[in-house]
Amino acid sequence: MKKISLFFLLIFVFNVYSHEFNPAHLNLKQSLVDDSAYTGQWMYPVKNIGKRATVVFPEICSVSSGDLYVQGKYIVEDISLSCKESLKGSSIEIVNLSVLTDALITINFSEDVFEGLINVQQSKILIPSSEQYYPTSYLFLGISHLFEGLDHILFIFGLLFCISGLFNIIKTITAFTIAHSITLGLSIYGHITLPSGTIESLIALTIIFLALEIHKDKKELKSPWIMAFGFGLLHGLGFAGALGEIGISDDRMLLSLLFFNIGIELAQISLIPIPLIAIYIANKFKVSNYLYTLTSITIGGMGAFWFIDRVIGIVQ
Repeated sequence: MKKISLFFLLIFVFNVYSHEFNPAHLNLKQSLVDDSAYTGQWMYPVKNIGKRATVVFPEICSVSSGDLYVQGKYIVEDISLSCKESLKGSSIEIVNLSVLTDALITINFSEDVFEGLINVQQSKILIPSSEQYYPTSYLFLGISHLFEGLDHILFIFGLLFCISGLFNIIKTITAFTIAHSITLGLSIYGHITLPSGTIESLIALTIIFLALEIHKDKKELKSPWIMAFGFGLLHGLGFAGALGEIGISDDRMLLSLLFFNIGIELAQISLIPIPLIAIYIANKFKVSNYLYTLTSITIGGMGAFWFIDRVIGIVQ
């Protein structure tokens, strides 16, 4: 069984990368002098499948843009709009988005802020005429961030393989939630700053650690919530780095953080039953040893691959 597991892992691991959470971002600001004029940026990830997506503005607007340049993980296009009237009540479309890339739309009007999310299934968005009070787009960004981050998913799976009992599971997940919420907030507000490459490498190490714990004969951790809290602090910095790359509105930062964090938690909770059902079935058919071995090898192999890849990225 171990040989079979290793065979499939070797085939799989060389083609697996933890997909980076890099949504595109259209950020516009209304002129204080002329409410039909806007300036801003169209930021699109450098690492992207297919060609760069483009923004289609309403026919009431004429568009001028500068030369493209690279800023961090994004290709940036500076944009100026001159419209016949306000963008409220109009639609914006983004064409050629890839399946793995969502686009956050932020329009800073003089009196309020509109935020929305566009993806390949829904490429057009209507800007409402009325004020938008809650940045709900960050809720969906939080969900996307967890589901698109295979390293975070594997960490949660590995964590659940190391503990048993409903109370322990609730306590451990709660500790992880509280910890990453703390560092997410502190980092976004600028109180903690660490290089993203270092954070991502350390996150890969947490996955390797969990894989080793799964492989032990005694798989239950004595104080899982303490370990989850410590690792959660680190993962929170990873969440903050991803969110900081796309920008966040200063005037509604607290609400945006809240919705982003709620999105992460909803995605996290939805994943919990998967390993628990797998463990239950394995125990029922008395193949739990094979399941734990396969899980340990898979998670450990991917964690080691990501760690080496990310350390090489830091050195280069």
